[in-house]
Amino acid sequence: MARVKGGNVSKNRRRKVLKEAKGYFGSKHRLYKTAQEQVFHSGAYAFRDRRQNKRNFRKLWITRINAACRMNDISYSKFIDGLNKAGITINRKMLSEIAINDPASFTELVKVANDALNGKISTPKAPKEVKEEKKETKTNSKKEDLSTKTLAELKEIAKEKGLKGYSTMKKEELLENLK
Repeated sequence: MARVKGGNVSKNRRRKVLKEAKGYFGSKHRLYKTAQEQVFHSGAYAFRDRRQNKRNFRKLWITRINAACRMNDISYSKFIDGLNKAGITINRKMLSEIAINDPASFTELVKVANDALNGKISTPKAPKEVKEEKKETKTNSKKEDLSTKTLAELKEIAKEKGLKGYSTMKKEELLENLK
């Protein structure tokens, strides 16, 4: 059998790796084997550091918010707790931007947080409570609308009502038994 050389395919693959390794120190940008090792490591470092970057920015934002809070005579943790109790959801990035660029509105946020901590602002309902209320109103107001529901939803309603043998029933049978 004739010997087959890699030719253009191998050359292009190696050229691509060496192109990625441009600027590396020593033989890491000249020799294919060391360049390939370094490119693999560089990819792993880049993957890791994209995640660390997010952590570092969050730390920076929290530090900035804390500094602005201390200027307004409140700790960071009490400020965040007050905002949560007041039902204000602003991410840390935006809070730090407000603290830097608009100290007056940040001071207003601190006042709102203080009022919520002191109980002057009524706390809004938690998302879970709102969802439960919506479920109750849906089941109460749409008793006639059972025909639009799916089989799985009908089986859940049957289970809540305590019907026996609902798991083997067809949709028409379920509708008759639920009415």
